Amino acid sequence: MVSKRLFLTLLIGLASLPAQASLNVFACEPEWADLAGILVPEARMTVATSAYQDPHYIEARPSLIAAMRNADIAVCTGASLEAGWLPSLLRKAANRDIQPGRPGLFFAADQVPLHQPHDHVDRSMGDVHPEGNPHVHLDPDALPRIADALAERLASISPEQATDIQRRLLQWKVRWNLSKAEWRDKADDLKGMTVGVQHSGFHYLLRWLDVDVAFDLEPKPGLPPSASHLNAVLQDPDLPEASAIMVALYQDDRPAHWLSERTHLPVLVLPGTVTGKEAATSLESLLSHLVNELHQLAPKQTVESDG
Repeated sequence: MVSKRLFLTLLIGLASLPAQASLNVFACEPEWADLAGILVPEARMTVATSAYQDPHYIEARPSLIAAMRNADIAVCTGASLEAGWLPSLLRKAANRDIQPGRPGLFFAADQVPLHQPHDHVDRSMGDVHPEGNPHVHLDPDALPRIADALAERLASISPEQATDIQRRLLQWKVRWNLSKAEWRDKADDLKGMTVGVQHSGFHYLLRWLDVDVAFDLEPKPGLPPSASHLNAVLQDPDLPEASAIMVALYQDDRPAHWLSERTHLPVLVLPGTVTGKEAATSLESLLSHLVNELHQLAPKQTVESDG
């Protein structure tokens, strides 16, 4: 009897133990850490960048090299977004499982068509990505396709978790589609709106919302706003039609405020990715926050009465 009770106690105890971290995940950007964390919440996660950093430019510091060396999978954007630092990180980490062409290196941009691809690029065009705009994490339609591909990749690396990964994927897609329906409702009020931007970070979401970009504070992609370009924007005939100037958290907002002082356009300093706090704790809340910020600027809708 004592042995049976001891066995049952041990069994109950084992069942109540938290799941062990079975995967080491290296995420190049916070949005992919969020998505991977939904699919494998027990994983140990390292995130290379934050919402307060330009993901194009970071240092391959020793702590990141060590994390990449021990990772089971690296989840990155691709499309040359990390071209300035990821190849060096991969080389120094020397993790055979995480190299181009290996299952351990997952690029989100490889899973969906990108906007604005180029057959030819050169330095005169600025920091242009030949594959297309890499900031695809703000496309409400692309995210489920990327999540599908990531779930499949994670399951191939950790087959014992495949069932749980698939279950979490389906649960996430239900939540995502419910949120997308809310964003679509608000998008109806945004049709015809135009905004100014600084870089193309928000373009996927703006395109999905049918919000046009009236001007860009960057004279060319990746180049900082110059005085001559800002003065040219000030003379742009489309400027009076704009509703706001959108700037990401990591960007210098002084050019936007310079323009705002002369035009009275509001400046929206917004997270371009998951911050882990306040309104952007996840991809879902991030997009809701961005849509809500724009919706507050939408022309007031007239309610028709029967009388």
